[in-house]
Amino acid sequence: MRYALLIAWREFAETVKTRGFWLSICLFPAIIVLAVQIPLLIEKKGLPTRHYVLVDRTGELAPVIRAALATSEQRRVEAALRAFARTAPYQEPFAYYLSSNRVLDLPQWQATQGTNWSQVRGFVPPRPRFVEVDPPVQSAATAGLDVVAEALRPWLRGEQKVATETGAAPLFAAVLIPADLPAQAAVPASHRGANGPVGLQYWSDNLADTALLDLIEGTVNAELRRRAYAERGLDSALVRALEETRAPVTSLNPKKAVGEEQVGGADRLRQWLPSAFVYLLWVAIFTIAQMLLTSVIEEKSNRIIEVLLSSVTPGELMVGKLMGIAAAGLTMLATWIGALVLVLAWQSLGLTSAPAAATGPLARLPLEVAEILQTTWLLPAFGLYFVLGYLLYAGLIIALGSTCNTLKEAQSFMGVIVVLLMVPLFTMTFIPRDPNGPLATALSWFPPYTPFVMMNRVTADPPLRDVVGTLILLIAFTGLVLWGAGRIFRIGVLRTGQPPKLVELLRWLRRP
Repeated sequence: MRYALLIAWREFAETVKTRGFWLSICLFPAIIVLAVQIPLLIEKKGLPTRHYVLVDRTGELAPVIRAALATSEQRRVEAALRAFARTAPYQEPFAYYLSSNRVLDLPQWQATQGTNWSQVRGFVPPRPRFVEVDPPVQSAATAGLDVVAEALRPWLRGEQKVATETGAAPLFAAVLIPADLPAQAAVPASHRGANGPVGLQYWSDNLADTALLDLIEGTVNAELRRRAYAERGLDSALVRALEETRAPVTSLNPKKAVGEEQVGGADRLRQWLPSAFVYLLWVAIFTIAQMLLTSVIEEKSNRIIEVLLSSVTPGELMVGKLMGIAAAGLTMLATWIGALVLVLAWQSLGLTSAPAAATGPLARLPLEVAEILQTTWLLPAFGLYFVLGYLLYAGLIIALGSTCNTLKEAQSFMGVIVVLLMVPLFTMTFIPRDPNGPLATALSWFPPYTPFVMMNRVTADPPLRDVVGTLILLIAFTGLVLWGAGRIFRIGVLRTGQPPKLVELLRWLRRP
């Protein structure tokens, strides 16, 4: 055992000295943080201000659209204020606004505080999402909409730019509203003609960003419905109130204590959080097993294996390699989990010290994750299933590596293991919906998938027989795989030439 520990230390030291090991330690937490922050940053600062023209032949819908866009922009500033409130000191009436959760009136706020937003201790409002500009063609005021659309093509194609307060800018979209739009809206969709554009025309070559179209379409439809109600003598406010009538629904969990049955965001997160750990477990096992395969192939091709086997037995060499790479993997995982816990703790302290009005559902996510990690055996289960899953797949891979002479040969066989490992990922989002159903239960009793499936079921209170039974079966199967890997390793590690066929591998297993 002493020699196996020496080899394990050597493997561990050689692994942690590599740049790739430290990159994997540093990059994975950075990737997780960036995956969350970059989309938010792009949403705030990455998207440019969209300039559009609005030509309304009805003469009545344009003010409604502009008011809706102003309200939307007001909400963006309101959201930015809330985010700013979590990181900056408060001042009146800013603090009152946050605590009362009142609707923010931007003109009134600016009149009270002044137009310089920096007076709010450094707050900088987000740049406008959409800005209306005057049509760059003279025919926009009197010509038909088809003529206007044709005249606007050079600007819509990006061949020319429109004049704005900040300089020339590309024209993002043109919104053209015909005079008979209310009459067209009253015609059932099944009776409308299909020749040429009808109704409101939205011209833009950007088919991915539909935020402006969705907002205008929703606003126009709501306004036309309001007018239809008024024409029929109905109070639009009363109709709106009736349409908003909803039966109150409360989700209750019968497994929770009396008086605490109501289901909240943390309870739903508890059901889906294990899927994130399943993915982390998959990445960790696959990455570390690849490190083991590379180590065996390199030492075999460089003849270092022969030098090592002159001092130790094949069994000691294999056990030492498994232990050394496992120690490196556990170090890497401990760093990942530690970084996650530290970030959650830091976020939780910041949130608990902030006023309740400044912490919305999304902002309280770190608190809920921290609570789940404290009240469940998610982290201990992750450590247990990582060790067993690593030993199982590492046994397969070290046996595979011992029979190959180059990484190219090993990669062809590695594809089978990769396909085997992909199945748990395919079921990762389905199992939380039915964690104790037939599929989840059946996959739990298949040892190669047990670490991933049981990890996905860990917060769903699986039956005790499934937890204990699958664990015993996994341990026994892992022991069998390691026994077979040892038989193959002792013969294949010194073998050269073509990799053995399956029949020959079976003979090696039976050889004493």
